[in-house]
Amino acid sequence: MRIRSALAGAALASTAWLSWAATALAATPAPSAAAGGDPRSVGQGPGLVGDPGFALLAVVAIGLGAVLLTLAYLRLTAPDRG
Repeated sequence: MRIRSALAGAALASTAWLSWAATALAATPAPSAAAGGDPRSVGQGPGLVGDPGFALLAVVAIGLGAVLLTLAYLRLTAPDRG
């Protein structure tokens, strides 16, 4: 009986929480009047934003760091073979 009452209480609490969250997340689907195109460039598409070279170097650096940390972890935690 305790399990059923606990499950009923949990179901009631989650239903109340979800009904409150649904009203908090609701928004109007109508477009605003200020949406008149892309504000980043005049008469063109969005283009690239930021520095793609820096992003590429950051990805490579993170990948190399992950490889080096993995190799160090494997070397430090390897069982003795003797």
